[in-house]
Amino acid sequence: MNKEVREFVVEQTKALITAPTCCKELKETAQKWLTSLDQPNEAEMTKRYEEELEADLVTVDDLIALANSDLGKQIFGEKAAQVAAHGEKIKAAGARYCDCPACKAVEAILATRKSW
Repeated sequence: MNKEVREFVVEQTKALITAPTCCKELKETAQKWLTSLDQPNEAEMTKRYEEELEADLVTVDDLIALANSDLGKQIFGEKAAQVAAHGEKIKAAGARYCDCPACKAVEAILATRKSW
């Protein structure tokens, strides 16, 4: 990973960790990746981090389905219909993924993979 890409990924990772929509597992893996930088386990942690990023990136279709489900109604409460409508709106505009702060950071990080 070149210096510029690494700085960008570190910046996005820090944003991801503080994102209110980031799940606990991804936050933990992101923090472990940051701690591994310049350490002997960096390559191993980078692979684990990439796997966790891929697993946690929510497609817009999955967002819509979740918001319309019983689980989505438990998670989003009265805003479930608004979340589903928002998902439909961004999908119509061409979005492939959820646009919450965590998913935006994940998408930005994964877009740099060719430089890893």
